[in-house]
Amino acid sequence: MEENNNNEQGHFEEDEIHNVMPVSGMYENWFLDYASYVILERAVPALEDGFKPVQRRIMHSLKEMDDGRFNKVANVIGNTMQYHPHGDASIGDAMVNLGQKDLLIETQGNWGDIRTGDSAAAPRYIEARLSKFALDVVYNPQTTEWQLSYDGRKKEPVTLPVKFPLLLAQGVEGIAVGLSTKILPHNFCELVKASIDLLKGKKPKIYPDFPTGGTADFSEYNQGLRGGKVKVRAKIEEYDKKTLVIKDIPYATTTTSLIDSIIKANDKGKIKIKQVTDNTAKDVEILVALAPGQSPDITIDALYAFTDCEISISPNACLIIDEKPHFMKVNDILRLNTDQTVRLLKQELEIKRAELMEKILFSSLEKIFIENRIYRDIEECETWEAVLETIDKGLEPYKPQFYREITQDDIIRLTEIKIKRISRFDTFKADELMKKLEEDLKETEYNLEHITEFAINYFENLLEKYGKGKERKTEIKSFDTIAATFVAANNQKLYVNRKDGFVGYGLKKDEFVSECSDIDDIIVIRRDGKCMVSRISEKVFMGKDIMHVGVWKKGDERMVYNAVYVDGQSGRSMVKRFNVLAVTRDKEYELTKGSKGSKLLYISANPNGEAEIITVKLTSGSRARIKTFDFDFSSLEIKGRGAGGNILTKYPIRKIEFKSEGISTLSGLDIWYDEAVGRLNKDERGKHIGKFNAEDKILVVYKDGQYELTSFELTNRYETDKVLEIAKFEEDQIISAIHYDGESKNYFVKRFKIETSTPDKKFKFISESKSSKLILVSLHADPEIELEIIKGKSKEKEKSNLKISELIDVKGWRAIGNRLSAYRVHKVKLIEKEEDINEAVEHEEEDTSENISEPKTENKSDQKKDDSGYGVGETIELDF
Repeated sequence: MEENNNNEQGHFEEDEIHNVMPVSGMYENWFLDYASYVILERAVPALEDGFKPVQRRIMHSLKEMDDGRFNKVANVIGNTMQYHPHGDASIGDAMVNLGQKDLLIETQGNWGDIRTGDSAAAPRYIEARLSKFALDVVYNPQTTEWQLSYDGRKKEPVTLPVKFPLLLAQGVEGIAVGLSTKILPHNFCELVKASIDLLKGKKPKIYPDFPTGGTADFSEYNQGLRGGKVKVRAKIEEYDKKTLVIKDIPYATTTTSLIDSIIKANDKGKIKIKQVTDNTAKDVEILVALAPGQSPDITIDALYAFTDCEISISPNACLIIDEKPHFMKVNDILRLNTDQTVRLLKQELEIKRAELMEKILFSSLEKIFIENRIYRDIEECETWEAVLETIDKGLEPYKPQFYREITQDDIIRLTEIKIKRISRFDTFKADELMKKLEEDLKETEYNLEHITEFAINYFENLLEKYGKGKERKTEIKSFDTIAATFVAANNQKLYVNRKDGFVGYGLKKDEFVSECSDIDDIIVIRRDGKCMVSRISEKVFMGKDIMHVGVWKKGDERMVYNAVYVDGQSGRSMVKRFNVLAVTRDKEYELTKGSKGSKLLYISANPNGEAEIITVKLTSGSRARIKTFDFDFSSLEIKGRGAGGNILTKYPIRKIEFKSEGISTLSGLDIWYDEAVGRLNKDERGKHIGKFNAEDKILVVYKDGQYELTSFELTNRYETDKVLEIAKFEEDQIISAIHYDGESKNYFVKRFKIETSTPDKKFKFISESKSSKLILVSLHADPEIELEIIKGKSKEKEKSNLKISELIDVKGWRAIGNRLSAYRVHKVKLIEKEEDINEAVEHEEEDTSENISEPKTENKSDQKKDDSGYGVGETIELDF
């Protein structure tokens, strides 16, 4: 009884204790099993076909149901549930995702819109069928490896035999347990050409292409591996001076989310807009009306900096190989997919060869059986065995000519030939059929021996058959870095309480300093000679007795501070000019020598390095002979904030007064133009335009025959594909141009000066006719051209070198100019000179017929293709 009581109270035998598994052990095993299942069976695609299991089962069901007509998606979902044990919702979502990629599935009905985020209609209302491309490249039962479905009732493919880098073309995103995958979609045509290049021994570079278009910077793409980054921007253009238009949106955003981010940024004061209007229909069109006084260029930068008009995507190429997850470069995925395509093509050819050999063998047997009347020898046979033996004996003399032994099954097939077929047997037709089969066999064997060449032809046929309409949508560009502090709208007002030492945008009863943004840094210089920089807030204490407060910009070399202070140790008054380029926030810096009793007497902040003149008044009791004198700050060099400065006077100062403004002591600001991003900069990137002072302007000449004068603000934006020339504007600058007049169908030459002064307005200096074109332009003082003309009907070409100044004098900018030649112009080329401002531009007549057609303008960059032979809309190789 005692033993029973003990057991009832929880006392176990020793062997029972060993059978107990701790909860931690259960958790570890079960969690790993679950993680493995999610990775392999739900979230991560396979290398072979690029499908997740649910996608593969949908494609298998579509093929199973395929009769050439559209099927209700609800029916496809129902059929797929025989293979996929996770419910109809997940199947429906996966199918809509496949259909929206517009590659494997032809859709009918409302399948939603990836641009606007609109969802698809219910499965019972929409229809689908396999595309011709899918039928061509995805299926082949003979090369498919099969397995039993989850309930053992049906067979489903382990992977589909896809003969194309489908994984890279469609892209994929999935979150598993412990890992995730994000492979970005790539361009169809570029993938095909890259596969061809791989087969030719080249090393292509491929970059993503998004269905929503836009522009993208792939300089940090890292071939799709973890740690890489892709920046994607919407295409924003200036609709007019008061309105911007967004035409493409970044991948993974929608028009709704984009507009929401713009409204949110406006509410926070980061940008200043009046209205956002979504006119999206067939094409994306979002109009952004600017608030009065807002610069379009700065607003565009602000949209990129503070809204979803620019997003960063982090790729993470993870896929399943041999039932294990692998992280791979997209180039390696492409190589493996290309190798698999070659392997599958070879396997198909081997199957075809075997089938042809069997057809040839049976056709030969049939011919021998009928022509030698072996079928008559079996008439007297009384048993089935005797029939087979008789036929076998009749075939005996011919057996050596066959590639394999004749089996009983072959003989049985001969006995199944109908009398009607025997009676109508035509030896000539049989020989023709045999000849055709042997030619096919010979071609198949040749293709097997030259499998690489065969695969190249296969990819070329894919490109020719399906490449139309699949050109690159996303433009590849290098993006400039936008500093948020430079483009943020002034959404706050800066106030200061100088006596108590408080600064911020919440001190509305105190002294107003300037407008600012809520992400600006504020600099304060106090009377005790201390300098400090802090992030702006509603109210922050920065020390009592403030003499100067303002917005501080990191690295601003143009901002120069002029100061006078008393050194507490020597009693001398010192004068200095200095920059404050880099600091640690909320750290105090000495502007004096740091001696006890030192204090600041005078301070001024000059945004362009101006050097004013001050009047210094000494105390009446000082022993100085001259008690009032002027001092010009331009006599000092600009040094660092820690410099001690020069001695102003050794006598006590009673008062310092501002006398007169000075001019900037800084040399002109060196400006460069970066053609890659269409932006001005001070960092020596791109073409050096010149040194600029405050009143200087930039001259921009556009390819459509317009010019414009702009400021040299670094926030200016220029469309690189439209700009022909950009240079510092000089008052006496002569512009030489050759243009084609669409109305008279003649070429004209003109020289003119800029007579307009309105900034940021374009003026057209060629005729307004629709087919008029600017052929070339030069800002050189005396440019020279090479002219090639065709005289008479003999079509003989005559070349000559001409100076434009000898062809025409300087006239008004509206003048059409003089006719370039009385004969037909075939080619005109600007002769490049070392001192010439612009590169040589060459024009050659497009049509050689007697009637002059519209000209074809091309510059050097248009004439060149890279080593891989790619042109516009094709794979672009960039070395970052």
